[in-house]
Amino acid sequence: MFWSASPVAAAPLSAATSGSTGPTSLDEATEKATNAAGWVQANWGTWLTSGLQILLIIVIAVVLRHVIRRTITKLIERMNRTAAAAQGTALGGLLVNAERRRQRSEAIGSVLRSVASFVIMGTAALTVLSVLQINLAPLLASAGVAGVAIGFGARNLVTDFLSGVFMILEDQYGVGDEIDAGVANGTVIEVGLRVTKLRGPNGAIWYIRNGEVKRIGNLSQGWSTAAVDVVIAADQDLERARDTITAAGQEMSKSEPWNEQLWEPVEVLGLSEVHLDTVTISVSARTMPGKAPGVERELRWRIKRALDSAGVHLAPRPAPEEEDEATPVADPTAGMGAPSALNNPTSPQSLATDPLAAPPKLGK
Repeated sequence: MFWSASPVAAAPLSAATSGSTGPTSLDEATEKATNAAGWVQANWGTWLTSGLQILLIIVIAVVLRHVIRRTITKLIERMNRTAAAAQGTALGGLLVNAERRRQRSEAIGSVLRSVASFVIMGTAALTVLSVLQINLAPLLASAGVAGVAIGFGARNLVTDFLSGVFMILEDQYGVGDEIDAGVANGTVIEVGLRVTKLRGPNGAIWYIRNGEVKRIGNLSQGWSTAAVDVVIAADQDLERARDTITAAGQEMSKSEPWNEQLWEPVEVLGLSEVHLDTVTISVSARTMPGKAPGVERELRWRIKRALDSAGVHLAPRPAPEEEDEATPVADPTAGMGAPSALNNPTSPQSLATDPLAAPPKLGK
């Protein structure tokens, strides 16, 4: 009885166990699907709103960036057209350098466009992250640390860039200017935000980092001074010499192309040096920027011809001094010492220095 009843009792227990496992898994799957559908249904509105906000932010940023960059470009083109129009006038040709104005405006426009793009797109990126409910505090802290590290590593590059920006904004120099940058001097052929390119007097091209320039001497802004010193003999008529030099300067100021390069009449300043046989007359003239060397050469030429015509003689160039007597030949025995008496072995001094002879042996 016991062994026959055991399988019968075990069968219903197995069936009950297997029947309870099946419905439980199905119910869990149904519950999970229901919850997922409910979660999607509850959040799809938020997702749609966030997506539309992100799309709107990107569209506004792109349109605003395009409008601002186009506005800056139009403004730069208008400035260039104004400079080109002024270049064609008589007065504007002296005051405006179209190429210099163009390069300066292009550099400023490039900086403004880059700054506008960085600000607009950076603001848009931060706004999108805030819409996605991302905590910006760690991101901003990391960006700050990374910015400090990059700035410290590229400090020379940042210094060159900032120096170039201020040089352009302050119009310290431009293309065609003759400048002295301390490390090199020459004519500016290109102005960049990081490097300035110069053409040296011997034709060499110098690339100067803007951050390395500590001082700038611009020889092409405002006006230049042509200075000439005329050395004449001390016995010449100084009044005639001054009148002759003044007349030569007036004649030069009326001829082409010196009438445009000379901005003021040639002025005789007076005597700058007085010696026993010569006197030096200083002559000065204010010229167009960068034209002083050419004016000085032409002024010397005209003054020399005018003085020769007036009978005023220039001071002769002093001849180099000549030696009256030939340099004596050094005695080769001058560095030798006097002969010594010890060199003669028979001299009393040599005999006195000989060692004493050993005494003879005495017999017993």
